Amino acid sequence: MIKIGVITASDRASKGIYEDISGVAIQDTMKDYLKNEFEIVYRCVPDEQDVLENTMKDLCDKEGCCLVITTGGTGPALRDVTPEATENVCQKMMPGFGELMRQVSLQYVPTAILSRQTAGVRGSSLIINLPGKPKSIRECLDAVFPAVPYCIDLIEGPYIQTNEEVIKVFRPKAK
Repeated sequence: MIKIGVITASDRASKGIYEDISGVAIQDTMKDYLKNEFEIVYRCVPDEQDVLENTMKDLCDKEGCCLVITTGGTGPALRDVTPEATENVCQKMMPGFGELMRQVSLQYVPTAILSRQTAGVRGSSLIINLPGKPKSIRECLDAVFPAVPYCIDLIEGPYIQTNEEVIKVFRPKAK
């Protein structure tokens, strides 16, 4: 069974002050995209770098998630530390993900240049940082997900199949 980690970085949501609609948006998007059976391993944590790092490590190393998607903590505020946590736990950074997400978001809001979302590889897991708004989450995932299954192939993760009517992915043709 494929495991996908979802981490919401939010002081208020982690304390139950408000509902985590961003984490739900990621889960709903995965249900739309994926044909494989999969399990979501969900965590809602405060904007604390050490907590985020430990949660990412746990989802990748112990839970065996091939994909970990975070939401929140990617802006310029002092408490926004998700990209720093991601950089600290990954062996390889994948800056093209953040570049494309910002480019897509700029079509909707000029403040997209303030977003610091990124992605990286830890072992056989791909970690992707998304913004915190559900509408932006879907826009960003629609942009980058076509490359996600092939990236997971390359890092020796499980073979991900998608609903081609919802999202078309790219894999090079076999020779």
